[in-house]
Amino acid sequence: MKRSFKYTAFVAAAILPLLGSAGPALSQAAPPPPPQAEVAPPPPTAAPGAYWVWQPGYWRWNGRRYVWFPGRYVHPPYAQAVWVPGNWVLVRGRWVWRPGHWRR
Repeated sequence: MKRSFKYTAFVAAAILPLLGSAGPALSQAAPPPPPQAEVAPPPPTAAPGAYWVWQPGYWRWNGRRYVWFPGRYVHPPYAQAVWVPGNWVLVRGRWVWRPGHWRR
C-alpha cells in the first residue's frame, strides 16, 4: 500500500507541472503580458540516443496575477514528438489558457 501511494505521489509530482494551473486559474478577464524574451541555454548532455526538446516559458494566472514560468528542456515522450506550446486565447471576453501538448 505504501509503495503504490509513493508511486502515485511521484507520478503526480511529475505530471502536474505539465498540465498548467487548475480551476479558476485557467480563465481570466485581464490579458496576459507579452511573453518574456528567453534564450534557450545549450541542452543538457544526454546518453547516446536520448535528446531534449525546449519548452518555452509562459504566463500562468495564479488567482491574483500572472506569474512567469521559465522555459525548460524535457525529454519527449516518443521519437519524433514535437512540442506545441500552450497559448492564451480570447474566448467570449475572457482569456483562456490552452495548455501545450505533444504531437507526432
